[in-house]
Amino acid sequence: MSQALADRTARTGVPDDDIAVSGRDISVFYGEKQALFDVDIDIPRQQVTSLIGPSGCGKSTFLRCINRMNDTIPGCRVTGELFLDGEDINSPRIDVVQLRARVGMVFQKPNPFPKSIYDNVAYGPRIHGLVKNRGEADEIVERSLEKAGLLKEVKDRLQEPGTGLSGGQQQRLCIARALAVGPEVLLMDEPCSALDPIATARIEELIEELKANYTIIIVTHSMQQAARVSQKTAFFHLGQLVEAGLTERIFTSPEDERTQGYITGRFG
Repeated sequence: MSQALADRTARTGVPDDDIAVSGRDISVFYGEKQALFDVDIDIPRQQVTSLIGPSGCGKSTFLRCINRMNDTIPGCRVTGELFLDGEDINSPRIDVVQLRARVGMVFQKPNPFPKSIYDNVAYGPRIHGLVKNRGEADEIVERSLEKAGLLKEVKDRLQEPGTGLSGGQQQRLCIARALAVGPEVLLMDEPCSALDPIATARIEELIEELKANYTIIIVTHSMQQAARVSQKTAFFHLGQLVEAGLTERIFTSPEDERTQGYITGRFG
């Protein structure tokens, strides 16, 4: 265990087993511009943590640190320590492909592959070598679609294109695709922003179901959504993590005036 992680445990009294993701002094630079400043945060296991704040405040930038998606951006540099189950994911020993299997991601706009519903879900397990034959692939596809609340709606048309589904169904297909490789953490970047209220409610119900088995981190502009789905909320502003804590406390008695101002609509 690093000294930073040991200090964290001593300070918070929270056992390591209850923390899935832990960041220490995380800063992100795009060329000369600094987008994130010295973020310290602990993400509890098998709960939903919401990241809220105005546009451009750094919440999506932090989310992309957790599966090293920032590595794909030219000129981007990340400093600090970011632990997944006590292991620094920025260590040279980390296999980034395996990391992204452990940390799944669902994007703002549904982005199914131009493949069948079946192949959308089976693709990840195949490239990661998780299935040896069609029977094993069938089992993972069925299980993943069931977890994503989509199986009943598509079981008779698995060979039809995923792009032919409705927007809400496409987003649940993308969730099934992420779940198929057996992640520990599920990142969601504004997963409902392109959906209608009915589809949004279905995704929120799904998040509630999934948290029993996955650590979920969701970026949302909707404070109402954060209040509905999350147990912990972190407020970002101008690249800084202003405060984080139990969702109910953040929304009813925030400690920082900036949080109060954002929640009451004085800026944002």
